[in-house]
Amino acid sequence: MDHDGRTLPTPLSEAHEVGFDYRDGAGVDFEPYSHFLDSGEIAEWWRAWTGNGELDGSEFRVFGQDGTGGLAAFWVARRGEPIEQQPMVFLGSEGEMGVVAQNLWDYLWLLADGFGPWEATAYPDHEHEPRTDIRLAEIAQRWAPSHRRSANEVITAAREEFPNFEELIGSLCR
Repeated sequence: MDHDGRTLPTPLSEAHEVGFDYRDGAGVDFEPYSHFLDSGEIAEWWRAWTGNGELDGSEFRVFGQDGTGGLAAFWVARRGEPIEQQPMVFLGSEGEMGVVAQNLWDYLWLLADGFGPWEATAYPDHEHEPRTDIRLAEIAQRWAPSHRRSANEVITAAREEFPNFEELIGSLCR
């Protein structure tokens, strides 16, 4: 049971424990956290990222970062739905942003197909060389067998469901 609001869903923890192969920039640039950031850390980050001191970032549950400090998070955009059903986003250190998966189950397949949150945000305009990870595919198959999709399908569906994400976030920035 999650008493402090910081415990990651078990499937996410399992996937992140596998680790990611950076491969000198051709692989996955992602450093997962063992817990969600606490609300104070999120508020501090969100205010700095947006330049808007009135915001607290409470709509995000941050679970990792890339090498430059860009953050990956669940975006609590569906009221009343469990965290596993919330979209997952990336907010980069240089202002890059995007919805990378519609939910945790799609995210597991994204990882299995050799993409991390930054790579999904930069897709298709990057030099990433995805490699399927058998260990992550096994985790995705165990937790989300009926959600199997390619990274391209996951990214496309997320962008189609939330076409105004960048505009919304941009409107919050000062």
